[in-house]
Amino acid sequence: MDTLLVTGSSGLVGSEVVRFFCGRGLTVHGVDANLRAEFFGEDGDTRWNQHRLEESLDTFAHHELDIRNRDGVLELVEQLQPDAIVHTAAQPSHDRAADIPFADFDTNAVGTLNLLEAIRQHTPESPFVHFSTNKVYGDRPNTLDLVEKETRYDYADPNYENGIDESFPIDQSKHSLFGASKTAADVLVQEYGQYFDMRTCCLRGGCLTGPNHAGVELHGFLSYLIKCNLTETKYTIFGYKGKQVRDNIHALDIARFIECFLQDPRCGEVYNLGGGKGNSTSILEAFERIEQISGTDMIYDYDEEHRPGDHICYYSDLSKMKAHYPEWEITKTLDDIFREIRKNWRSRLEPKVN
Repeated sequence: MDTLLVTGSSGLVGSEVVRFFCGRGLTVHGVDANLRAEFFGEDGDTRWNQHRLEESLDTFAHHELDIRNRDGVLELVEQLQPDAIVHTAAQPSHDRAADIPFADFDTNAVGTLNLLEAIRQHTPESPFVHFSTNKVYGDRPNTLDLVEKETRYDYADPNYENGIDESFPIDQSKHSLFGASKTAADVLVQEYGQYFDMRTCCLRGGCLTGPNHAGVELHGFLSYLIKCNLTETKYTIFGYKGKQVRDNIHALDIARFIECFLQDPRCGEVYNLGGGKGNSTSILEAFERIEQISGTDMIYDYDEEHRPGDHICYYSDLSKMKAHYPEWEITKTLDDIFREIRKNWRSRLEPKVN
């Protein structure tokens, strides 16, 4: 494999994938139109990351292209003939989607279809890795029996001791419009794999995180939480007493799994991608962890109204990933993640913080 195409290349996961595979000696072409700034405003702008990649990587090329531009996508894939494609570009917020339903669906569902069809027409043997979301399960995880502990909720049923696996149902639940658009894309990726024998997989991510995340209140909870602690900005907890649980996976461990898949791809596969139970945390626990690291107390308030479709407790069962790719494992702990995010925010915000 010599050439890789990465969509959303200026974002958290996309940029980590770019750096990882450039480090492996590949030529990497990035597709990004800074849509995060369109969706979230100035705080979501990722140009700084694009410029960092262009300045530091000799084998990286940036392409200013919106994946909603069907002709542009078809033309670029035909021109580049990439050996593999990693699709991270998305409208990523289930809150924001309700305000921009057309932009959300056109980006998440139609943009994915544009890529799949371009690959089918021009490079059908190239593996395609799609970043889906655990929101394809809607709020069905909230129907599971839970036990309330001092700082978190957890599963009461021992069948979910290791978290949610890929057999969990996706129907008859509230997904949010974001979850619906990502579910449409997820099913398309599976179908192109099954129907056309294309080597595709969906990675149903939990909280994908790392130091290069441009976290905002509507997306990127851990990055945004740590930024609030660093800048002594008020953080708002939305519902569930702050005991809602998420599992967090560092973007480097994501890139390492992608490498495993590209070396031994499968057709129409699905994996729940997260940090697993070991890297899970509630908001209250995240407060305590960052306070211990920084020595600064969190400033926060509480809104009893939870976000529509929000999970009370969700962490990924990684059994299938490890069974298919036993050489892969989580290497970045929660403490690693917290410290790296805080260090990166400090460097980006100086001299705004002490």
